[in-house]
Amino acid sequence: MTVSAATAVERAWAVSSAVADPELPVVTIGDLGIVRAVDIDAQGCVHIVLTPTYSGCPATAVIRSDVVGALREAGFDQVEVRTALAPAWTTDWITDDGRRKLSEHGIVPPSGVSAIVSASGGSAARRVDVALAMRCPRCGSLDTLLVSRFGSTACQAMYRCKSCLEPFDAIKPY
Repeated sequence: MTVSAATAVERAWAVSSAVADPELPVVTIGDLGIVRAVDIDAQGCVHIVLTPTYSGCPATAVIRSDVVGALREAGFDQVEVRTALAPAWTTDWITDDGRRKLSEHGIVPPSGVSAIVSASGGSAARRVDVALAMRCPRCGSLDTLLVSRFGSTACQAMYRCKSCLEPFDAIKPY
């Protein structure tokens, strides 16, 4: 790959990653880690691979359209976007900057690293979910209550702080 081709790929990656998430516009799809690959073929077509936050995400079509539009606006005439469901997206892919932005806007980012353990006696792996208290983004209290496993988007849960009574969303750990 020539220097100019490498620069074009880097530029296409930056343009794609800067697209705002339509459901959580305080973060970009780069912040969420859903831009998985960017390449440019010999004919100049930009190939983007996206992994949605979950396979049924209703924003996937909008994200795809926004990425194509942003790349075309940046001068890339040919764009192909592919969705990859494997490996499945995980909240571990959210960048530190993305976690900071979510927190600054009153959305509790997932903490820690996803726990994957081997199932006893088999070769399959399974996820072990551990319920932890959610810290209120307004007052910092851990005295919070899960109101609904489904918040303003399917990838969030709704909580309420018992101390300050503020409702807030938290990104579900995947």
